[in-house]
Amino acid sequence: MTRRVFLLLLLLLSLSGCANLARQAGQRMAADLSAVMQDHTDPDTVAEAMPAYLLLLDALVRQNPQSADTLFSASRLYATYGGNFVQNPRRAATLTERARAYADRAFCLQWQPWCQRDPAQLSALIESLKTLPVRQLDALYQTATAWTAWAQTHTDDWNAVAEIPLIQAMFARVEALDAQYDHGRLQLYLAVLNTLLPPAYGGQPEVARAYFEKAMQLSQGRDLMVPALYARHYARLVFDQSLHDRLLKQVLSADPRQPGLTLSNLLAQRQARRWLQESNDYF
Repeated sequence: MTRRVFLLLLLLLSLSGCANLARQAGQRMAADLSAVMQDHTDPDTVAEAMPAYLLLLDALVRQNPQSADTLFSASRLYATYGGNFVQNPRRAATLTERARAYADRAFCLQWQPWCQRDPAQLSALIESLKTLPVRQLDALYQTATAWTAWAQTHTDDWNAVAEIPLIQAMFARVEALDAQYDHGRLQLYLAVLNTLLPPAYGGQPEVARAYFEKAMQLSQGRDLMVPALYARHYARLVFDQSLHDRLLKQVLSADPRQPGLTLSNLLAQRQARRWLQESNDYF
C-alpha cells in the first residue's frame, strides 16, 4: 500500500503542468483517504501506510494552498496519526501541532475573524464564536477536533492548557447549532475536555459524565470509542473500578465493524484490552 501511495504522489506531482487536472485529482484523493481508512479492518496496515499518506497530503497542500478541503483533510490525518498511532510523546506533539496549523489555515479561509484572533483577547474570541453562522459549522468542528488532538498531546504545556476554554467554546457553538452533530462524537470531545484537568484545576468530572452518557445515547452503541474513553477519562478519574471494567468489557464484546467507524472501533478495542489488564494495578 505504501508503494502505491508513493507512485500516486509521483503521478500527481507530474501533473504540475496541468494545474486544473492536478488540483481536481488531488482534492478527490484527499477526500477519499479518510473514508478508506475509517473502514479498514487492520490498524497496523493503516499505521504503516500513514506516513506516506501524510507526505502525499503535504504535497497536495503545497499544490493547493487555498483549498480548505485539502487543508482539513491533511489536518484530520495528522491528528489521527499523532493522536492514535504514535507512542513517542514528542513525535505525537509535533504531528498534532501540524494538524492544528493546517486546520487554522483552513478555518481562516472560511471565517475571517479566526485569522485576526489575539491570544491575549481570549474572552472576545469566545464571544465572537457565538455569532458564527451555521454554514461554518463543519469548518468549526474540524478545527476544534484538531485543537483537541493538539491539547491532548500537550497536557504538560500550560500554554496549551490555557487554550482549553477556547476549544470548549468551539464545541459549544457546534452544539448550539446542532446538538446531534456527528452522532455523539461532539459530546465525546466535550466529555474528554472536561476531564483533562483535575477538579482542583478546573476539571468537571460530573459534567464530563453527562456528556459521556449523551454520547452513548446518540451513538447507539456503534461508536466503541465512547465507552472506552468513558472508562479511561471518567471512571479512572473518580476511581470507579466497577464502571471502568463494565465499560471496557462492553467494548470488547461488541462487533467493531460499523460503517465509518471500523478502524476507530478496532483501536478502541485494542486500548480497552490494555486498560482492562491494568485495572487491578490502577485501582
